[in-house]
Amino acid sequence: MASGPTNGTAGGTAHKPDSPAKIRDAAQQFEALLLGQILRSMRESDKGWLGTGDDPSGDCATEYAEQAFATAMAKQGGLGLADLIAAGLTRED
Repeated sequence: MASGPTNGTAGGTAHKPDSPAKIRDAAQQFEALLLGQILRSMRESDKGWLGTGDDPSGDCATEYAEQAFATAMAKQGGLGLADLIAAGLTRED
C-alpha cells in the first residue's frame, strides 16, 4: 500500500482561501501592470508622448515613472478593474 497524504491535497496541507486584502492587493497589482503596459505602448508608438526616446537613461527613468504612475493610479481606483476582479474572486457561491 502506498503512503501519502490522506486528505486529497498536495503535500498534505489543506487549502486556505486567500484573504480579501490579499485578493484586493493582487487585483491592484494586475491593474497597475495593465496600466503600465498601456502607458508603454503609448510611449513606444510612432509619435511617442514624451519626446523622441533617443536617450537611454531618459528611457529608463521614463519606464520607472510609468510604473510608479500606474501603481498610484491603480491604488486610487484606476480603471476600476481591481474592484471588479476582487469582487469576482471573493464572491461566495
